Amino acid sequence: MKSFSPEVVLMAEPPCSGQGSEAVLKAQNAAVEMYRFAALMLGNEAEALSLVENTVAAVEIDPCADPCAARGLVRERVLDGALAIMHLHDPASFDNLPRTDTAGSCIEDDAPLSGREISELLASAGRGPLRDWLNRLSQAQRAVFVQRAVLGSSNADTARAINRFARPAVWTGEAVSSVFRQALCSLASSLVHSTQVAA
Repeated sequence: MKSFSPEVVLMAEPPCSGQGSEAVLKAQNAAVEMYRFAALMLGNEAEALSLVENTVAAVEIDPCADPCAARGLVRERVLDGALAIMHLHDPASFDNLPRTDTAGSCIEDDAPLSGREISELLASAGRGPLRDWLNRLSQAQRAVFVQRAVLGSSNADTARAINRFARPAVWTGEAVSSVFRQALCSLASSLVHSTQVAA
């Protein structure tokens, strides 16, 4: 991944002191997290960096005074900005629900990947296979997976976010749950296949 310096996008003037310095560090860490999220959503690190830089520059909350509010606002705006960029690249991307193919899938089985396994994939060691797989998804599937897996958004919150760009607003929590489950099945299958090829 392209090197990213949170100091480039988060400047506190004047710098905080004492507990405020910890607040700025937390805000910087949040900016790095949002960059990683945006890069996975968009599949383009330059677009992700530009989005986070512009978002942080536009946030008018002092991270020294209110780090939680600043983090929440940056997260909300980066998510909205990423979805807007995805919609711009493919205006019809969120207008229809992806078909759920239950034939031979693990929709009814236990979770195909645990939270720990997903976290490991999101860490640097698993970034390559995960990104290759993400690049094979539709925009809608990618938006669902990254919001649920990376941000930990609920099904309902994910549906609401996507519906801001869907015409008509067809997304429901149930639809998100189904798409996310199918994505997990697809990812698990992809990982098994890549392991077999490497063996």
